[in-house]
Amino acid sequence: MRKLAIGVGAFVLGGMSATGMALVDKPLAHPAAAAANGPVIGSDRIVLTDASARQAMAQGLVDHPIRSILNVHGKMSYGDFRWDDRNVPKGRLWIRVDLKSQLISVFRAGHEIGTAVILYGGQGVATPTGKFPILAKLKDHRSTTYDAPMPYTLRLTGDGISIHASNVRWGYATHGCIGVPEGFAAKLFAAASVGDEVTIVGAPSEQA
Repeated sequence: MRKLAIGVGAFVLGGMSATGMALVDKPLAHPAAAAANGPVIGSDRIVLTDASARQAMAQGLVDHPIRSILNVHGKMSYGDFRWDDRNVPKGRLWIRVDLKSQLISVFRAGHEIGTAVILYGGQGVATPTGKFPILAKLKDHRSTTYDAPMPYTLRLTGDGISIHASNVRWGYATHGCIGVPEGFAAKLFAAASVGDEVTIVGAPSEQA
């Protein structure tokens, strides 16, 4: 990582609700169903109705069917993450990274099981957007280019762009990788497999 004089982009609330997945016209800190066919909110999870899920896909918020998202209480800050896969069935895992909102979301069988505030690439070392399969898992990897530890690496590109554990704090960025808190990185590393899909969206103004 390298420190930026102006810091990295601002983020909003945690969970996919931060990027509009709740599909309600309410403050993000208190997501709630606005209509009879809106999401059903519980203490730990927001269950989307079929209509809400279809609307999310139609609006391009996601490109896979979503059944539920984590109900993140309060505002997430640097270093924060949530992980809850209790009662979530086995199934396909996929990852969505939103650079603009500075969040990563992990889904299994259509249910969000993890979310965290991230770091991303700074000026001149932008994080690429698009769809990437996980090419390799390297638990104790160290970057030879930057002589820096990259624990729990999930490699996405041939030139080394990865998701890996970082000291996620204000004013820091990566050299193009996606940095996540170490506790989150360990859980993601255990859950993910080579070939799982990672979608990266949203170019922040710092990368424009």
